[in-house]
Amino acid sequence: MITATADSFPLARIFTISRGSKTAAQVVTATIARDGYSGRGECVPYARYGETVEAVLAQISAAAPSATRESIARDMPPGAARNALDCALWDLEAKREGRRVWDLLGLPVPRPVRTAFTLSLDTPEAMRAQAAAHAHRPILKIKLGTPDDMPRLEAVRQGAPRAILIVDANEGWTPEIYADLAPRLVALGVALVEQPLPAGADDSLAEMARPLPVCADESCHDRQSLAALRGKYDVVNIKLDKTGGLTEALALKAEAQAMGFGIMVGCMVGTSLAMAPATILAQGAAFTDLDGPLLLAQDRDDPLLFDEHGIHPPLPALWG
Repeated sequence: MITATADSFPLARIFTISRGSKTAAQVVTATIARDGYSGRGECVPYARYGETVEAVLAQISAAAPSATRESIARDMPPGAARNALDCALWDLEAKREGRRVWDLLGLPVPRPVRTAFTLSLDTPEAMRAQAAAHAHRPILKIKLGTPDDMPRLEAVRQGAPRAILIVDANEGWTPEIYADLAPRLVALGVALVEQPLPAGADDSLAEMARPLPVCADESCHDRQSLAALRGKYDVVNIKLDKTGGLTEALALKAEAQAMGFGIMVGCMVGTSLAMAPATILAQGAAFTDLDGPLLLAQDRDDPLLFDEHGIHPPLPALWG
Protein backbone atom coordinates (compact mmCIF):
# COMPACT_ATOMS: atom_id res chain seq x y z
CA MET A 1 0.00 0.00 0.00
CA ILE A 2 1.24 3.49 -0.86
CA THR A 3 0.00 6.53 1.02
CA ALA A 4 0.97 10.19 0.89
CA THR A 5 0.38 13.07 3.28
CA ALA A 6 0.98 16.80 3.12
CA ASP A 7 2.90 17.99 6.18
CA SER A 8 3.95 21.43 7.38
CA PHE A 9 6.94 22.19 9.60
CA PRO A 10 7.33 25.77 10.90
CA LEU A 11 10.60 27.55 10.25
CA ALA A 12 12.64 29.14 13.01
CA ARG A 13 12.49 32.43 11.08
CA ILE A 14 11.15 33.72 7.78
CA PHE A 15 13.26 32.38 4.92
CA THR A 16 13.61 34.64 1.87
CA ILE A 17 15.21 34.18 -1.55
CA SER A 18 14.92 36.38 -4.63
CA ARG A 19 11.66 34.61 -5.60
CA GLY A 20 9.82 35.10 -2.31
CA SER A 21 9.53 34.18 1.37
CA LYS A 22 8.22 31.25 3.40
CA THR A 23 7.42 30.66 7.04
CA ALA A 24 7.06 26.85 6.93
CA ALA A 25 8.45 23.87 5.05
CA GLN A 26 5.58 22.37 3.06
CA VAL A 27 6.52 18.76 2.37
CA VAL A 28 4.93 15.55 1.16
CA THR A 29 5.62 12.26 2.94
CA ALA A 30 5.24 8.99 1.05
CA THR A 31 4.86 5.73 2.97
CA ILE A 32 5.03 2.29 1.37
CA ALA A 33 3.82 -0.66 3.46
CA ARG A 34 4.44 -4.26 2.38
CA ASP A 35 4.71 -7.55 4.23
CA GLY A 36 4.62 -5.95 7.65
CA TYR A 37 7.33 -3.39 6.88
CA SER A 38 7.07 0.26 5.89
CA GLY A 39 9.42 2.73 4.30
CA ARG A 40 9.20 6.52 4.15
CA GLY A 41 10.43 9.22 1.83
CA GLU A 42 9.99 12.99 1.82
CA CYS A 43 9.87 15.50 -1.00
CA VAL A 44 9.36 19.23 -1.35
CA PRO A 45 7.12 20.26 -4.27
CA TYR A 46 8.72 23.29 -5.88
CA ALA A 47 6.73 25.91 -7.76
CA ARG A 48 9.78 26.90 -9.85
CA TYR A 49 9.45 23.51 -11.54
CA GLY A 50 5.68 23.66 -11.89
CA GLU A 51 5.00 21.43 -8.89
CA THR A 52 2.26 21.79 -6.28
CA VAL A 53 1.54 19.80 -3.15
CA GLU A 54 -1.79 18.68 -4.61
CA ALA A 55 -0.25 17.48 -7.88
CA VAL A 56 2.55 15.61 -6.11
CA LEU A 57 0.05 13.91 -3.79
CA ALA A 58 -1.93 12.82 -6.84
CA GLN A 59 1.20 11.49 -8.60
CA ILE A 60 2.18 9.41 -5.60
CA SER A 61 -1.35 8.11 -5.07
CA ALA A 62 -1.51 7.05 -8.73
CA ALA A 63 1.59 4.88 -8.43
CA ALA A 64 0.99 1.14 -8.60
CA PRO A 65 1.00 -0.57 -5.20
CA SER A 66 3.69 -2.90 -6.54
CA ALA A 67 5.90 -0.03 -7.76
CA THR A 68 9.65 -0.61 -7.81
CA ARG A 69 12.57 1.75 -8.24
CA GLU A 70 12.89 0.54 -11.82
CA SER A 71 9.21 1.04 -12.64
CA ILE A 72 8.99 4.57 -11.25
CA ALA A 73 12.17 5.55 -13.10
CA ARG A 74 10.49 4.33 -16.29
CA ASP A 75 6.98 5.69 -15.68
CA MET A 76 7.46 8.93 -13.74
CA PRO A 77 9.38 12.09 -14.65
CA PRO A 78 12.23 13.32 -12.46
CA GLY A 79 10.91 15.48 -9.65
CA ALA A 80 9.50 15.59 -6.17
CA ALA A 81 6.92 12.78 -6.41
CA ARG A 82 9.39 10.25 -7.76
CA ASN A 83 11.92 11.31 -5.14
CA ALA A 84 9.56 10.53 -2.26
CA LEU A 85 8.73 7.12 -3.72
CA ASP A 86 12.31 6.22 -4.61
CA CYS A 87 13.56 7.08 -1.11
CA ALA A 88 10.62 5.25 0.50
CA LEU A 89 11.47 2.15 -1.55
CA TRP A 90 15.10 2.29 -0.39
CA ASP A 91 13.92 2.65 3.22
CA LEU A 92 11.49 -0.24 2.79
CA GLU A 93 14.19 -2.52 1.39
CA ALA A 94 16.53 -1.64 4.24
CA LYS A 95 13.85 -2.43 6.81
CA ARG A 96 12.95 -5.74 5.14
CA GLU A 97 16.57 -6.82 4.78
CA GLY A 98 17.67 -5.58 8.20
CA ARG A 99 20.58 -3.72 6.56
CA ARG A 100 21.44 -0.08 6.03
CA VAL A 101 20.92 1.47 2.60
CA TRP A 102 24.63 2.08 2.14
CA ASP A 103 25.22 -1.63 2.70
CA LEU A 104 22.61 -2.44 0.04
CA LEU A 105 24.48 -0.10 -2.31
CA GLY A 106 27.88 -1.62 -1.46
CA LEU A 107 29.13 1.73 -0.14
CA PRO A 108 31.17 2.52 2.99
CA VAL A 109 29.43 3.73 6.12
CA PRO A 110 28.81 7.47 5.60
CA ARG A 111 30.97 9.83 7.61
CA PRO A 112 29.82 13.19 8.98
CA VAL A 113 29.93 15.83 6.26
CA ARG A 114 30.53 19.54 6.77
CA THR A 115 27.49 21.45 5.52
CA ALA A 116 26.83 25.05 4.60
CA PHE A 117 24.34 27.12 6.57
CA THR A 118 22.11 29.40 4.51
CA LEU A 119 21.51 33.04 5.32
CA SER A 120 18.14 34.38 4.21
CA LEU A 121 17.98 37.36 1.85
CA ASP A 122 17.48 40.56 3.85
CA THR A 123 18.85 44.07 4.33
CA PRO A 124 22.64 44.37 4.63
CA GLU A 125 22.31 45.18 8.32
CA ALA A 126 20.13 42.15 8.99
CA MET A 127 22.40 39.88 6.96
CA ARG A 128 25.43 41.13 8.88
CA ALA A 129 23.66 40.23 12.10
CA GLN A 130 22.75 36.78 10.70
CA ALA A 131 26.35 36.22 9.68
CA ALA A 132 27.70 37.27 13.07
CA ALA A 133 25.27 34.92 14.83
CA HIS A 134 26.53 32.04 12.67
CA ALA A 135 30.17 33.07 12.30
CA HIS A 136 31.19 29.88 14.11
CA ARG A 137 29.94 27.80 11.18
CA PRO A 138 32.63 26.90 8.65
CA ILE A 139 30.56 27.58 5.50
CA LEU A 140 27.87 30.19 4.97
CA LYS A 141 25.64 30.24 1.90
CA ILE A 142 24.24 33.63 0.99
CA LYS A 143 20.99 34.09 -0.89
CA LEU A 144 21.35 37.02 -3.33
CA GLY A 145 20.03 37.69 -6.82
CA THR A 146 18.93 41.33 -6.67
CA PRO A 147 20.27 44.43 -8.48
CA ASP A 148 21.92 45.68 -5.27
CA ASP A 149 23.78 42.68 -3.84
CA MET A 150 27.28 43.93 -3.04
CA PRO A 151 26.33 45.74 0.18
CA ARG A 152 24.73 42.52 1.40
CA LEU A 153 27.76 40.42 0.56
CA GLU A 154 30.14 42.92 2.14
CA ALA A 155 28.00 42.99 5.27
CA VAL A 156 28.09 39.19 5.53
CA ARG A 157 31.87 39.16 5.17
CA GLN A 158 32.11 41.74 7.95
CA GLY A 159 29.89 39.63 10.18
CA ALA A 160 31.75 36.37 9.48
CA PRO A 161 35.30 37.24 8.42
CA ARG A 162 36.65 33.67 8.55
CA ALA A 163 33.78 31.65 7.07
CA ILE A 164 33.91 30.11 3.61
CA LEU A 165 31.24 31.86 1.54
CA ILE A 166 28.98 30.43 -1.17
CA VAL A 167 26.73 32.78 -3.13
CA ASP A 168 23.41 31.61 -4.60
CA ALA A 169 21.89 34.06 -7.06
CA ASN A 170 18.81 31.88 -7.80
CA GLU A 171 18.87 32.94 -11.48
CA GLY A 172 18.58 36.57 -10.43
CA TRP A 173 21.40 38.25 -12.38
CA THR A 174 21.97 39.28 -15.98
CA PRO A 175 25.25 38.56 -17.81
CA GLU A 176 26.24 42.20 -17.33
CA ILE A 177 25.57 42.15 -13.58
CA TYR A 178 27.44 38.89 -13.12
CA ALA A 179 30.44 40.02 -15.18
CA ASP A 180 30.67 43.10 -12.97
CA LEU A 181 30.23 41.16 -9.72
CA ALA A 182 32.48 38.16 -10.36
CA PRO A 183 35.85 39.84 -9.65
CA ARG A 184 34.39 41.39 -6.51
CA LEU A 185 33.12 38.02 -5.35
CA VAL A 186 36.66 36.70 -5.70
CA ALA A 187 38.06 39.66 -3.75
CA LEU A 188 35.70 38.87 -0.88
CA GLY A 189 36.80 35.25 -0.80
CA VAL A 190 33.67 33.66 -2.26
CA ALA A 191 34.40 30.01 -3.04
CA LEU A 192 31.48 29.25 -5.38
CA VAL A 193 28.61 30.99 -7.15
CA GLU A 194 25.39 29.10 -7.88
CA GLN A 195 23.19 29.70 -10.90
CA PRO A 196 24.02 33.35 -11.61
CA LEU A 197 21.89 33.41 -14.79
CA PRO A 198 18.45 31.96 -15.54
CA ALA A 199 18.32 28.35 -16.67
CA GLY A 200 17.74 28.32 -20.40
CA ALA A 201 19.39 31.73 -20.75
CA ASP A 202 22.86 30.81 -19.56
CA ASP A 203 24.73 30.24 -22.82
CA SER A 204 26.74 33.42 -22.28
CA LEU A 205 28.54 31.70 -19.40
CA ALA A 206 30.50 29.76 -22.03
CA GLU A 207 31.91 33.03 -23.37
CA MET A 208 32.66 34.69 -20.02
CA ALA A 209 35.70 34.42 -17.80
CA ARG A 210 34.99 32.30 -14.74
CA PRO A 211 37.33 33.62 -12.04
CA LEU A 212 35.54 31.44 -9.47
CA PRO A 213 33.71 28.12 -9.90
CA VAL A 214 30.17 28.41 -11.26
CA CYS A 215 27.62 25.82 -10.14
CA ALA A 216 24.53 24.71 -12.08
CA ASP A 217 21.45 24.38 -9.90
CA GLU A 218 18.22 25.13 -11.80
CA SER A 219 20.08 24.15 -14.99
CA CYS A 220 20.86 20.65 -13.73
CA HIS A 221 18.18 18.06 -12.96
CA ASP A 222 19.27 14.58 -14.01
CA ARG A 223 21.83 12.93 -16.30
CA GLN A 224 20.09 14.28 -19.39
CA SER A 225 21.01 17.80 -18.24
CA LEU A 226 24.75 17.26 -18.30
CA ALA A 227 25.54 17.58 -22.02
CA ALA A 228 24.16 21.14 -22.13
CA LEU A 229 26.29 22.21 -19.15
CA ARG A 230 29.70 21.56 -20.74
CA GLY A 231 31.79 24.71 -20.99
CA LYS A 232 29.34 26.77 -18.94
CA TYR A 233 29.59 25.31 -15.46
CA ASP A 234 32.31 23.85 -13.27
CA VAL A 235 30.11 22.24 -10.61
CA VAL A 236 26.63 20.69 -10.54
CA ASN A 237 24.25 20.92 -7.58
CA ILE A 238 22.53 17.56 -7.15
CA LYS A 239 19.24 17.64 -5.26
CA LEU A 240 17.06 14.59 -4.75
CA ASP A 241 13.91 16.57 -5.51
CA LYS A 242 15.31 17.42 -8.93
CA THR A 243 16.73 14.02 -9.84
CA GLY A 244 13.67 12.10 -8.70
CA GLY A 245 15.36 10.22 -5.89
CA LEU A 246 18.58 8.71 -4.61
CA THR A 247 18.84 6.17 -7.43
CA GLU A 248 19.15 8.77 -10.20
CA ALA A 249 21.15 11.12 -7.95
CA LEU A 250 23.90 8.54 -7.49
CA ALA A 251 23.96 7.86 -11.23
CA LEU A 252 24.09 11.59 -11.97
CA LYS A 253 26.95 12.05 -9.51
CA ALA A 254 29.01 9.30 -11.13
CA GLU A 255 28.44 10.57 -14.68
CA ALA A 256 29.09 14.19 -13.72
CA GLN A 257 32.37 13.24 -12.06
CA ALA A 258 33.38 11.24 -15.13
CA MET A 259 32.76 14.36 -17.23
CA GLY A 260 34.96 16.47 -14.96
CA PHE A 261 32.29 18.38 -13.02
CA GLY A 262 32.71 19.09 -9.34
CA ILE A 263 29.86 17.96 -7.09
CA MET A 264 27.65 19.94 -4.77
CA VAL A 265 24.85 18.19 -2.89
CA GLY A 266 21.98 20.52 -2.01
CA CYS A 267 18.44 20.46 -0.71
CA MET A 268 15.12 22.20 -0.62
CA VAL A 269 13.85 23.42 2.75
CA GLY A 270 12.76 20.13 4.26
CA THR A 271 13.14 17.97 7.34
CA SER A 272 15.71 15.41 8.45
CA LEU A 273 13.77 12.74 6.53
CA ALA A 274 14.47 14.57 3.27
CA MET A 275 18.17 15.07 4.10
CA ALA A 276 18.82 11.51 5.28
CA PRO A 277 19.31 9.88 1.83
CA ALA A 278 21.43 12.85 0.72
CA THR A 279 24.00 12.12 3.45
CA ILE A 280 24.97 9.09 1.35
CA LEU A 281 25.15 11.18 -1.81
CA ALA A 282 27.26 13.87 -0.10
CA GLN A 283 30.20 11.58 0.61
CA GLY A 284 33.21 13.04 -1.20
CA ALA A 285 31.32 16.05 -2.57
CA ALA A 286 33.23 19.30 -2.90
CA PHE A 287 30.35 21.26 -1.36
CA THR A 288 27.42 20.15 0.78
CA ASP A 289 24.33 22.20 1.58
CA LEU A 290 22.00 20.02 3.65
CA ASP A 291 20.99 22.56 6.27
CA GLY A 292 17.21 22.25 5.88
CA PRO A 293 16.64 20.91 9.41
CA LEU A 294 18.73 23.73 10.89
CA LEU A 295 16.20 26.22 9.52
CA LEU A 296 13.23 24.54 11.22
CA ALA A 297 11.55 25.33 14.52
CA GLN A 298 10.32 21.71 14.60
CA ASP A 299 11.81 18.62 12.96
CA ARG A 300 10.92 14.93 12.63
CA ASP A 301 11.31 12.45 15.47
CA ASP A 302 14.80 10.88 15.57
CA PRO A 303 16.29 13.83 13.65
CA LEU A 304 19.71 13.95 12.05
CA LEU A 305 22.58 14.96 14.30
CA PHE A 306 24.43 18.17 13.45
CA ASP A 307 27.57 18.94 15.45
CA GLU A 308 31.07 20.35 15.01
CA HIS A 309 31.89 17.47 12.65
CA GLY A 310 28.94 18.22 10.36
CA ILE A 311 25.79 16.31 9.47
CA HIS A 312 25.79 12.65 10.56
CA PRO A 313 24.10 9.74 8.74
CA PRO A 314 20.58 8.87 9.88
CA LEU A 315 19.52 6.52 12.62
CA PRO A 316 17.53 3.50 11.35
CA ALA A 317 14.42 4.88 13.10
CA LEU A 318 14.48 7.90 10.77
CA TRP A 319 15.42 6.34 7.43
CA GLY A 320 17.47 3.68 5.74
